Amino acid sequence: MRLPLPRPRSLAGQLFAMQAVLIAVVVAGYALFTYVSNRSQAEEAAGRQVTAVARSIADSPSVRQAIRSSAPSARLQPYALEVVRDTDVDFVTIMDPRGIRWTHPDPDQIGLVFQGNTAPALRGRTFTETYTGTLGPSVRAVTPVRDGDRITGLVSAGIRVEEISQRARGQLTALLAVAAGALGLGAIGTYVINARLRRHTHGMNATELSHMHDYHQAALHAVREGLLMLDGQYRVALINDGGRELLGVTPEEDVVGRSVAELGLPTPLTGALLASEPRVDEVHLTADRVLVVNTSPVTGGQRRGSVVTLRDVTELQSLMGELDSERGFTQALRSQAHEAANRLHTVVSLIELGRAEEAVDFATAELELAQALTDQVVAAVSEPVLAALLLGKTAQANERGVELVVSDDSRLDDGLLPDTLPARDLVTILGNLIDNAVDAAQGGLRPRVTVTALTEEDCSELILRVCDTGPGVDPDHAEAVFRRGFTTKPAGPGGRGLGLALVRQAVGRHGGTLSVTSADGGGAVFEARLPLRDAAVARSAGGAA
Repeated sequence: MRLPLPRPRSLAGQLFAMQAVLIAVVVAGYALFTYVSNRSQAEEAAGRQVTAVARSIADSPSVRQAIRSSAPSARLQPYALEVVRDTDVDFVTIMDPRGIRWTHPDPDQIGLVFQGNTAPALRGRTFTETYTGTLGPSVRAVTPVRDGDRITGLVSAGIRVEEISQRARGQLTALLAVAAGALGLGAIGTYVINARLRRHTHGMNATELSHMHDYHQAALHAVREGLLMLDGQYRVALINDGGRELLGVTPEEDVVGRSVAELGLPTPLTGALLASEPRVDEVHLTADRVLVVNTSPVTGGQRRGSVVTLRDVTELQSLMGELDSERGFTQALRSQAHEAANRLHTVVSLIELGRAEEAVDFATAELELAQALTDQVVAAVSEPVLAALLLGKTAQANERGVELVVSDDSRLDDGLLPDTLPARDLVTILGNLIDNAVDAAQGGLRPRVTVTALTEEDCSELILRVCDTGPGVDPDHAEAVFRRGFTTKPAGPGGRGLGLALVRQAVGRHGGTLSVTSADGGGAVFEARLPLRDAAVARSAGGAA
């Protein structure tokens, strides 16, 4: 059976114990030092006191007169007892030069020899010493009594060491009371501070905090999604590797402590990060990515900051665009299949009615019309991906009652586009421009969308132009129309205002330009220009060879 081991003390508890011990040691050391110092000072004060008393007695004229009398003890004993009572000393002994006492607190000691040193006083010098006499250890002073140039007697005044110790103990008691109060206040303050520390560390000890930090760092770098933590002033408190990559921040760039507004992010994304209310699954565009942003405030009774998660859906958005195109193609094929079935029924019915020649003429005309459309698109745009896109969009627009045509000046040969310009980006650019134009032209009088795809004569630039017969674009909105979320149409199931923003992102990713102008007969003209310098260099090298 395993015995449950006690859990290590929390970090706050360890700090409290250490601080309590430290305060106790400091207070005890200070008390000991003060006691020793006070004891030494008390002995010095006692020495000065008994020296002053002894000299006062030796200089008294009445004492000199009493010494010259025939019975000095009778006159000096009452005087010595009065001095002891008035000066707070323990004894005053007046003696002759031989050390025979004339006075003493114990009358039985009068006439006996003084116990102590008198030689320095006999040489005319006042001195102090600690000596054990009849009253026990005492600090005493001995001074001579002079009558002219002759020493006629000696005076000794003293205070018992026990009395000095008692005085020091009284001071020590007061000191200990103050020290205990200081220790109590220190302990209370330390407990309050450490209680707050326990709340902040959730009662974890140093080892647990260290492990949590290690796990935190490992999880922070392992998560591929972007993680951004902002403080109450919207400054970056923490950012992981995924967040740096998605926001375009280099590893060498120190962004911790900087405001979000200083990171150079797109304005809508910056606004979302600076918003005080939570944001859920908002789609935002950077220079080359489509991000889903979620923000959540840090709870705690006051604004302590927010946690931001960033998810890269660039590939997903591109695939969704391709899926929408495929769905459109499927709908177009379904519609064409329906129309083909109607035409086939018409041919069969004409044959059944015995009108075989009219059936042949009807079928031939339909085939020629479809072939003419295909030949027109392929002749103008032989690049297979764009040709397939235009054919599918033509059928899709026809189903919506919009005529989509390829202009006569379109010319785009197969194999001309460089590898740096992938077909997916061309589908994104031209497909979204056509969809936007069809939406604008639909419902108008004789709706029509004209597509132009051509390259400059030196093959240095690809031009994709889409013109519609819709209401056009207000010149004041010529720049805002490419921002994510801008739309003049009602919101659809997937939201509006993302298509042109994706077009601008794709064009900008390849160093191109995107513009919108008004058409001559009304409507809008969207034009994307993409540089093809790699292709131009390749063609020049091939010609030189």
